[in-house]
Amino acid sequence: MKLSNIAGALGIILTAFGIILLTPIIVALLAHEQQFIMPFVVASGCSVALGLMFQKYGGWSRNFDDLRRTEGLLIVTLAWVVTAAAGAVPYLFFGLNPLDAYFESVSGITTTGATILIDFSLYPKCFFFWRSLTQWLGGMGIIVLFVAILPQFAVAGRQMFFAEAPGPTEEKVTPRITQTAKALWLVYFLLTVLEIICLRLSGLPFFDAVCNSLTTMAAGGFSPHPQSIMGYGNSAVVWVVTGFMFLAGSNFALQYRLLIHFSPKSLLRNEEFRFYAGIILTAAILLCIVLVNSGNPGLADSIRDSLFQIISIITTAGFSSADFALWSVAAQTILFTMMLVGGCAGSAGGGVKVIRVLFGFKYLRREISQIIHPQAVLPLKIDHKSVPNDVQRQILGFLLFYLVLATISGLMVTIIEGDGTVGLVGTAATIGNIGPGFGSIGPMGSFGTLSPLTKIIFIINMIVGRLELIPFLAMLHPDFWVRRK
Repeated sequence: MKLSNIAGALGIILTAFGIILLTPIIVALLAHEQQFIMPFVVASGCSVALGLMFQKYGGWSRNFDDLRRTEGLLIVTLAWVVTAAAGAVPYLFFGLNPLDAYFESVSGITTTGATILIDFSLYPKCFFFWRSLTQWLGGMGIIVLFVAILPQFAVAGRQMFFAEAPGPTEEKVTPRITQTAKALWLVYFLLTVLEIICLRLSGLPFFDAVCNSLTTMAAGGFSPHPQSIMGYGNSAVVWVVTGFMFLAGSNFALQYRLLIHFSPKSLLRNEEFRFYAGIILTAAILLCIVLVNSGNPGLADSIRDSLFQIISIITTAGFSSADFALWSVAAQTILFTMMLVGGCAGSAGGGVKVIRVLFGFKYLRREISQIIHPQAVLPLKIDHKSVPNDVQRQILGFLLFYLVLATISGLMVTIIEGDGTVGLVGTAATIGNIGPGFGSIGPMGSFGTLSPLTKIIFIINMIVGRLELIPFLAMLHPDFWVRRK
């Protein structure tokens, strides 16, 4: 491992992130909130200064062509840690203590959406815009963004690109990784603009339309309204957000082929996408039946809220069109099941990912068949292609470690808080980057009342969950830390 590579790359990322930190100033000026400009100026200055220091240590002209996989993994992990720290600086000026500020920043940039805020009226528009922007940046990926716009990462970008989103397969939409990053961000940007237009036409104020669109496409869930989407009392807005959440949880590479190359077959033939749509439809029907039987007023409202909440949870967006913490146990059980699925690979959604759940079912079915036919050769296929053994091993390892980490975290939080619901659901919500859970941390609740130790555990969950465990697990091996000159 070469420390100069690590420092140089982090320096470039922090410098660029420092420039992005100035964007809320535009909102502050437009909203006549000039008194709130200084927090972002200070945060930007700190990020740029630290970035320049790292670049000086790493070498100003470094192009990272010799970057190794372990270095890429460490750069990606540290990039999320340090950019979250830089993004937390403005929150300190609004009365948040350092731990709460970092929690809110990590929750934003990992697109988790778990907030420690209690009274939204205490904060200006530029504050909420920054929360939404951090989610939008993190939705497609901080590293993917910088691979797309920074020429220094033209070659080394591959190592960091796939380290940030270590799914079961490495899918590219163009031969060059920088072009792939640009293509994905193009789709992401166009869909965000389209949602802003749709929400504005649905009657939402322009500022709210922008903030909610940034967080919808990021599958984040930070809304400027304290009651989330429910607070607007607008069915048209609910349906618009439902549609774009569905897209946010779908594979952006497939959407690129659909929108740019006009190839709908690539989406419809994709087995993961069909499984994703099937889960949503089945779960929404079940939830609707439960809500109707529980006395939920109106069939139309039950259909709308069922579809909205299922998509919100499975895509890990975390928005709410109703206070589902007040729903029946049966309804909450269905929603909790969706927390264990997540979005599609290559989407803004977090969680286990639909492709791994699909693999799990196919693996179990094959093992059952193997019991009956022990001599049979039964290849495991997805999209009519055999899944390589190394990919199968990676998926099984991921599922096992995900379960282990969730169990340890859940038990620790349960002991600390003395509340099994917070321990179990809070862990699922943070490691899956979902956001709100049930009870005191429900959609109308807050994580701000939790103990400091619980917040630290949830911060780790959010970062590790966003990176899909792989960089975290790699760093547990002693060979990972071997230095090279």
